[in-house]
Amino acid sequence: MSEASRSDEVERWRLPLSSARVETPDKGDASGFWRRRKAAAQQLKPARTEPELRPSVPLPRQEPALAPVKPAKATKEKAKSKRLPASRRSLWQSPLTRRILVLNIMALLVPVLGLLYLPTYRDSLLQSELELLKTEGSLFSGALAASGVATGPLGEEKLVPETSRQTIRRLVDVSKTRARLFTPDGTMVADSFLLSGPGGIVTITPLPPLDPNESLVWKWVAATYDWVFDRLPSSRILQPYQEAAVQNAADYQEVVKAMGGEAMTFVRDAGKGKMILSAAVPVQRYRQVLGALLLTKPGDDIEATLRDTRLTILGVSGIALGVTVLLSLYLASTIALPIHRLADAADRVRRDKGRQKTIPDLSARGDEIGDLSGALRDMTEAVWRRMDAIEGFAADVAHEIKNPLTSLRSAVETVARVEDPTQQKKLMSIILDDVQRLDRLISDISDASRIDAEMSRAEAAPVKLRDLVLAVADIHAATGRDSAPQIRTQLPEGGSLSVLGTEGRLGQVVRNLVANAISFSPPQGVILLAARRVGRHIQLTVEDEGPGIPPDKLGAIFERFYSERPKGEKFGTHSGLGLSISKQIVEAYGGSLRADNRVDAQGRILGARFTVTLLVA
Repeated sequence: MSEASRSDEVERWRLPLSSARVETPDKGDASGFWRRRKAAAQQLKPARTEPELRPSVPLPRQEPALAPVKPAKATKEKAKSKRLPASRRSLWQSPLTRRILVLNIMALLVPVLGLLYLPTYRDSLLQSELELLKTEGSLFSGALAASGVATGPLGEEKLVPETSRQTIRRLVDVSKTRARLFTPDGTMVADSFLLSGPGGIVTITPLPPLDPNESLVWKWVAATYDWVFDRLPSSRILQPYQEAAVQNAADYQEVVKAMGGEAMTFVRDAGKGKMILSAAVPVQRYRQVLGALLLTKPGDDIEATLRDTRLTILGVSGIALGVTVLLSLYLASTIALPIHRLADAADRVRRDKGRQKTIPDLSARGDEIGDLSGALRDMTEAVWRRMDAIEGFAADVAHEIKNPLTSLRSAVETVARVEDPTQQKKLMSIILDDVQRLDRLISDISDASRIDAEMSRAEAAPVKLRDLVLAVADIHAATGRDSAPQIRTQLPEGGSLSVLGTEGRLGQVVRNLVANAISFSPPQGVILLAARRVGRHIQLTVEDEGPGIPPDKLGAIFERFYSERPKGEKFGTHSGLGLSISKQIVEAYGGSLRADNRVDAQGRILGARFTVTLLVA
């Protein structure tokens, strides 16, 4: 396109904008200003045309537009935003607090529930009561055999009912135990709960003792206890206790057993969680069984003992539960709240643009949370340093790329105006050099930017430094010119000099240091590669016979794009990233790279020395 046509095209695109230009009204011609503005608006407004009549054709059906689906990332961000900060989150809202409480309470409830069950303790109490009842029955039967037995006309012995009833009544006055006496034919002849009087038979029912110190609270606790434990399933199935209107020895199997001369105990269910304990012993005189004595008593003492024991356990457990809850809350507050503080601080660091927000320092705690706080602080500082390094690297890259681009632009603009072939050839040579310089610079920049990613993915392995050094020396001897510096090696015999790293990257370090030494060495100079072991490290030194390094630049030479080349070297041959990349690789493997000068006894500089220190594999 010619210049005229290009200008016409530009003017054609500028026309609507100039037509829509807003003018400032003069004080004296306001109406004229508005007329001109209206006219300009009419010019910009598209002309209305009358609709053209067309045959009616059905339009294609349009599907309703679907609502845009929100990405999963937005959902995650929304979920994160709903999380309350630590200052607005209560201790009870922490899942960690709830887990600590549940675990500690469960650890307390398991042994408490086992103690409340008390099967062994209950059985021991029951067995003790039965043995006591059996012993009491043996004493009563001996008293009956001594005082309530009469001898018949034929010399036979039998129990006297009236005497036996009186004896039984006097015996049970103290023990409050019910005693029933059965004859060998199964007839009940005496019952301590039945009295004969002028009006007939009187039934005696013992009343429970009154406790004047029993409070309403204790009655409510006891009633609640009885209501709960009456509804719990029992591990023992007992035979129900029943009394016939006319009792017989056959109604009680322990009495039948006692008629055979053997004592027996039995436990029956009285309903509502109550028990009836019984013991039947034979009434014997000279080994002759004259009858059977049945002693029965309710198991209220056992239930009362169990209730007191369980209530004591519940009381102690309640105190332990309160202490457990308080200690759990304290433990949760020392764990959950600091973690919430660290999480909220990390969120604030992520959201805020500046660097005013920092991770709280909890390292004074001396525990794992303190270690986590220190690790987060170090990680945050490392991230900021990495960001600073990336920003600085981006600025340096832009600056370094801008120089060859400026030279390239000047050469391209000049070559179009120069008609001299010689001058054009020089300019084309400059353009070619700048393009090569850009290509070399971009390659080195790409290599430097990939190092961190490769170092994070690659695993360090043993690398034989001896083979690496010898390979670099052999390659230089095979490809170097006659005037190039010579490489000599000084390696200990009988050792592989294994170090931790990757062979490719460590080889790049050696090649960069050798290339740097070659560029500064005089023709036919000597470059010495020496390695030796020092403790748990291996040191590799690269020495040349060049002009050395200015003392004030010993640290600056490892900066990115630093370039101080020897005189006579073509400009742009090196990008200034070789030593920086080498130092970055060595430090990634836990080593160090430093530079100094070789001097003689008079202090004259004999050349430069680079020392690489790496860990022994």
